[in-house]
Amino acid sequence: MHNELEHKKLLIDEMGRKTVEEYKAAQKTPIVVVLDNIRSLNNVGSIFRTCDGMLIEKIVLAGITSTPPNNEIHKTALGAELSVDWEYFDDTHEALARLRGQGYTLCCIEQTHNSIMLNDFRIDDDKKYALVLGNEVKGVQQSVVDMCDCCIEIPQFGIKHSFNVAVTAGIVLWELFSQRLKK
Repeated sequence: MHNELEHKKLLIDEMGRKTVEEYKAAQKTPIVVVLDNIRSLNNVGSIFRTCDGMLIEKIVLAGITSTPPNNEIHKTALGAELSVDWEYFDDTHEALARLRGQGYTLCCIEQTHNSIMLNDFRIDDDKKYALVLGNEVKGVQQSVVDMCDCCIEIPQFGIKHSFNVAVTAGIVLWELFSQRLKK
């Protein structure tokens, strides 16, 4: 027989979540997410929310990707656009050049001839990573792919050739975040 409290949903004030100030002061996961020409504001907001949940260091918004403050981003970010640091660049190439200069390993999330399957990719605790996610239709620009140190691919077995970009961000970030948790 189950105790009725065993599966009672937690109330928000029972979850012990950080305030925005506590989040800003917390040690972050050394990952920067780079959004290369993401057109959907809902996807941008969802990625902010996912990054908040995993203490991701920063989001770089590039090209046509919209920036906060924006009501459409807020609809899915639900305030995460206030906690997660972000920066905007007109050009993704410039953003990646800066991140490389700051010591980040550049990893494109894309299907390429030599991509590493996500389940085979292992993070190195001594490295910082920048994960590049691309446009919902065209993916990551080839010239941006060419700048990256590696490409990571999520294995897929259905008829579609890709996941939604926000779903992709969630899958990849959780895998890399959980690898760090296990160490």
